Amino acid sequence: MNAKRPGNFMRPVGAKELRRRVNLYPPYLGAGIRVKRISEDFRTVEVEMPLRWWNRNYVGTHFGGSLYSMCDPFYMLMLIHNLGPDYIVWDKAATIRFKKPGKGVMRATFHLPAERVEEIREQAEREGKVEPQFQVVVMDAEGNVVAEVDKVLSVKKKIKG
Repeated sequence: MNAKRPGNFMRPVGAKELRRRVNLYPPYLGAGIRVKRISEDFRTVEVEMPLRWWNRNYVGTHFGGSLYSMCDPFYMLMLIHNLGPDYIVWDKAATIRFKKPGKGVMRATFHLPAERVEEIREQAEREGKVEPQFQVVVMDAEGNVVAEVDKVLSVKKKIKG
C-alpha cells in the first residue's frame, strides 16, 4: 500500500522508488548513508554507512549524529506504507545509546512484523491514538553493537468528514 503525500519529496511510488529518493536525500548523501534494501512490503529496511573523512568525529570514529541519522525515518516510513492513508504517523521521540566507538561500515536493519502493524492499527481504531515504541541496533562489520536507538511514534486514525 502506498501513502500519497502531494508535494512531499519522500512520497514514493513503491519500495524501489523510495529507496532511490532516500539515497538522493541531501543529508543522507552528505553523511554517506545508503539504503541498501527496502522490501516490497515495506516491512524490512537495510541501511549502511561506511566511515569516511566527512562523517568521522574528532577522534576518528563515526560521528554520533550520523549514526542517529541512519536510523531516523525508517519506522515512520514503514508504518505510513503499512497502515495506509487513513492514518497519520509522526516521529515523537528518540533516544540513542552509544555502546562502543563506530569504525568501518555501520549497518542497521529495521523489521516491522505484520502482526505488529495489525496490533497498532487495532489500538489506533480503539483509542484514536497510539504511541508504539521500536528499537534498532547499529552494528559494525563484525556484528558488535555500536549503538541502540529507541523510537517512539505517534499514530492517529484520520477523522473523516
